[in-house]
Amino acid sequence: MRELKILVINNYGQFCHLIHRTVRDLDMDTKIVSNTTPVEEILEQEPDGIILSGGPSMERIGLCQEYVESIDRPILGICLGHQLIARTFGGQTGSGDLGGYAEIDVEILDEDDILKGLGPRTSVWASHADEVIALPEGFLHLARSDVCEIEAMRHPERPIYGVQWHPEVAHTAQGEELFMNFFEVCENY
Repeated sequence: MRELKILVINNYGQFCHLIHRTVRDLDMDTKIVSNTTPVEEILEQEPDGIILSGGPSMERIGLCQEYVESIDRPILGICLGHQLIARTFGGQTGSGDLGGYAEIDVEILDEDDILKGLGPRTSVWASHADEVIALPEGFLHLARSDVCEIEAMRHPERPIYGVQWHPEVAHTAQGEELFMNFFEVCENY
């Protein structure tokens, strides 16, 4: 696979730098970008893909909704990024029952592009303080767990994906595979 340019949008999550390091260690050209960077400046960098990091709250997502609506590149939302994608397209988010970070057993419902080779079950590290509680209309439901019904989803037409869990942390099995699957989507877009 050729070296791709992947922008990591900083939503002030504690793992943003770990996402960046993981992407870099997988031999991609990557850069952390503030979530207040204008869309035009994002496009000037000619990214092959965009990763929306996790973060503490929906009030601190900057221009991320605008990025999702207007940037025609593959997008992967992680945790808060997953939730803001859902909200952008009319889904609902809410407080989860489990709360803080924990190991979760996830059932893969559809080994779509980014979950290829991860099923039928995988062990992940996730926070469920907030989560997607209703899919946006038309979105494909990719994964679930006993603590969260919508662990992963994708847009029906555009290459926009969301996962509740953190593929960048060592506790997540097959996290690198998920990133490589996303890079494959970016390479073929």
